[in-house]
Order: sequence, then structure tokens, then C-alpha cells
Amino acid sequence: MIGPYVGRVEQSIRTQPPGPRRRPPTGSSAAAVPGPGRAPGAAGGPAASSSRLRPTADRSAARPAGPRLRLPLRGSGRGEEPSYGGRRSGRPTRLTAVGTGVLAVLATLAVAGLDRLLFDGLGWLFGFGYLVVCFQLAVRVRYADLLAAPISGPIAFALALLLLEPVNSSGVTAQVVSLATGLALRADWLFTGTGLAALIVLARFVAQRRFHRSR
Repeated sequence: MIGPYVGRVEQSIRTQPPGPRRRPPTGSSAAAVPGPGRAPGAAGGPAASSSRLRPTADRSAARPAGPRLRLPLRGSGRGEEPSYGGRRSGRPTRLTAVGTGVLAVLATLAVAGLDRLLFDGLGWLFGFGYLVVCFQLAVRVRYADLLAAPISGPIAFALALLLLEPVNSSGVTAQVVSLATGLALRADWLFTGTGLAALIVLARFVAQRRFHRSR
């Protein structure tokens, strides 16, 4: 009985390949070996861990550095200049239509009164002062009231002549004649100042329209 058993052992040893026998995977190593229905890189393997870490790195790279800070705009109304952080931008204060008319009358009367006081009449000082007043009105009026500058200038000019021009006789007719005479004699100052204000206002209007179209 021992002879056949020894023969079978020898035959099995001859048929097996040389080297150590392979053991079936157990524990964590079994999860790393893909099976017939498991794709490589499934849960538990190194490919799965690397695929889990990649989206986190991409999200951190695509995330912006931080929110942008926007300073509040104060005084950015229709007729006011915007200021950042409560500080003015350095531009001149804009005038409304009423403010333009009041400034035109007061400044023109002041220049006419000074000319009457120094030279006993309305001469070149009054005309040059009217040019300066028209320039300031056209520059400082706000965009919504641009037409107030070339309109309020001639009104202030006529009012200064009516109040401060010396009249020889009293009466309404004498006042009208004196006003017409004063306007005719000083027409060059009147048209020059009014034309200057109109040109500045037109230039500002065209520049503002181009600025809005370029936006």
C-alpha cells in the first residue's frame, strides 16, 4: 500500500512547476486586485485615492483669491460729481439752472458796480468781467442744465444795464431807450461772451455724448 502512495506523490511533484506556490490574496491586498466586474482605480486602490484628491486641488486652484472691494460712491447724483470714500474727486462743483442764473446776475452786477464806482460808467471793465462770468457759467453748469449758461448771461447783462446805466430823464420810455442804446453800444461784449458760453456748452455736450457711446 505504501508503494502506490509514494508513486503518486512523486508524480505530483514532477508535474508542478518549480518555485514557491502562489497563495490567494487576503485582507487589504484582495481589495487592491481588480476582479472581473471591477474597473482599475476602484475604491481602495492608489488610483482611486489619487482621483479623489485631484478635484480638491482643481477647486482650490480655480477659486478666486478674494472678493473685490467696492468703495461706496457718495454724491453721484444727477448734478453732483462722484466721490470715493467720502472724498471729493477735485472737480469744480456743478451748478443747477437756478444756481447758474443767480450767479450770473450777482457776478455781473458786482462787476458793473465796480466799473461804475471806479470809472463812473460801464466800459471795458464791465465787458471783460462779463466774459469771465460767461466762461465760469459754461464750465461749472451741470450737464442736465447746459442751456442755462448761454441764456442767463445775456439776461444778467441786460439787467445790469437797466439798473446801473445812468439815465438822463425818468420814465419807462427813457429806461427802454437807455437799455436799447446800451445794448447796441456794447453788442461786441454781449455777443462775444454769449458766443463763448455757447461754444463751451456745445463742446461739453458733444464730449459727453461720445463718452456715453463709448461705454
